[in-house]
Amino acid sequence: DDAKRRLTEMDGIGASSAEKLVELATTGRIEELEALRADVPAGLRTVLAVPGLGPKTVRRLWTEASVESLEDLEARIEDGTVESLPRLGKKTVENLKASIEFMRKSGERRRIDQAESVAESVVGQLEETGLVQRLECAGSLRRGRETIGDLDILVVSSDPDGIGEAFRTLPEVTQVLVAGETKSSVRVAQGMQVDLRVVDAKDWGAALLYFTGSKEHNVALRERAIARDLRLNEYGLFPDDGTEAGNPGDRGVAPVAAESEEAIYEALGLEWIPPELREEPFKLDDPRRGTLLEQSQIRSELHAHTVASDGTLTIDELADAAVAAGRSILAITDHSRSSAQANGLSEDRLRRHMDDVRRVDATRSDIRLLAGSEVDILADGRLDYPDELLEELDLVVASPHVSLRQDPAKATERLCRAARHPLVTIIGHPTGRIINGRAGLEPDLDALIEAAIEGRTALEINANPYRLDLRDRHVQRASEAGCLIAINTDAHAADHLGNLRYGVRTARRGALATAGCINTWTEKKLLDWIGR
Repeated sequence: DDAKRRLTEMDGIGASSAEKLVELATTGRIEELEALRADVPAGLRTVLAVPGLGPKTVRRLWTEASVESLEDLEARIEDGTVESLPRLGKKTVENLKASIEFMRKSGERRRIDQAESVAESVVGQLEETGLVQRLECAGSLRRGRETIGDLDILVVSSDPDGIGEAFRTLPEVTQVLVAGETKSSVRVAQGMQVDLRVVDAKDWGAALLYFTGSKEHNVALRERAIARDLRLNEYGLFPDDGTEAGNPGDRGVAPVAAESEEAIYEALGLEWIPPELREEPFKLDDPRRGTLLEQSQIRSELHAHTVASDGTLTIDELADAAVAAGRSILAITDHSRSSAQANGLSEDRLRRHMDDVRRVDATRSDIRLLAGSEVDILADGRLDYPDELLEELDLVVASPHVSLRQDPAKATERLCRAARHPLVTIIGHPTGRIINGRAGLEPDLDALIEAAIEGRTALEINANPYRLDLRDRHVQRASEAGCLIAINTDAHAADHLGNLRYGVRTARRGALATAGCINTWTEKKLLDWIGR
């Protein structure tokens, strides 16, 4: 009773909530919740995860069409039941089909930040064993793909049996799939498969190259080796002795190169190729690898939010975080008025907010602050504020937030109109996609790139790992056409600034050169361009 009384003294907690909190704390469960769960088929949780389906619609599908699982939903779609329900119809069915297909395709892969978190935990614990001489993640995580299937970890150890046992008995391991001398595979609590391969130090470079991939890149390297009467495998680059099986080193054949990736590439007449470019469509002799962007070259953050809209930091606090993250220029770009869910700013609030940003900027010598706004691109391509207000801003990030299932032709027209607008600086997260969540807009990218070039507008790589939008293949097309690119974290909290690494990896996978990224420019060059 005393606990309930003290809980109800807190704002927002009534007698009913207090009773349930005490029940949860003392018994580990809430009886009413358990009863509700027993009444609702467990498969409806998966149905609720389908993009575009909310609780009310899922309840209707359950009660009116006997849908209790994703498989049931697909069956009711196929037999016409869903289309026959009031207020659903053919358009809704088409959207549902697309959403289910998208969900199935993405369901087995994790976002890069999720995979990286698992990898860091595993790697950190293995390093603490004291049995590791060398350790690195390979596979698609090393190549910087936006989603990851399985994790591949390579290790050189003085005690191969010991490191394998330590790996297989990690606290997060839920199932051991393989327990061999040089390879162990496990499934961890986060649902991912993790493979550990123990390799010899002398074979390190060849193994790292092989297990990093991609498959297409490895094939291209092997073909290049064959043309030089050499043979490349996970143990090294060897003279071709006419045999096929096993490690040539076991037969006393000395490798031409094996200990480092650089040595193998050099022996094949190539410069070292960054992992991000070891994918189609990049060729072995692609000249862009020497100009790739490095994270250390990023100077500015041009898309970030404060407590004025839906961020968690004040202007000063965000500036402090940006300085700590190595930025020397920061644009404050809180949401515009149409984003009511994000506490978007009315015209009067925006003007007061601009004054606040400029007042804080005048007090700081460690960072330059710009008064900007993330302005909604409305469904017809109009911007959320009138031009006379946009003219007062230092910088405008124009972004789509609604109507993200729009017809591709309308989406193209919408985004191109914003990109050509003379007061727009950057098109933010152009497609509005959420990785493993929603597909977003599907505009004609070539038309958008052309419009951005005409409007002297940059297209954004939003570095939030939920977005990574533009995606790598879009970046490649944009950079090849000469379109400028911005890489921003869209930070709403201090730790979000650390997401820059995901945006940079995406840029590198798109072969973005340093000069094509406006965030690398000096303050004078950037401000001259913004003020154009």
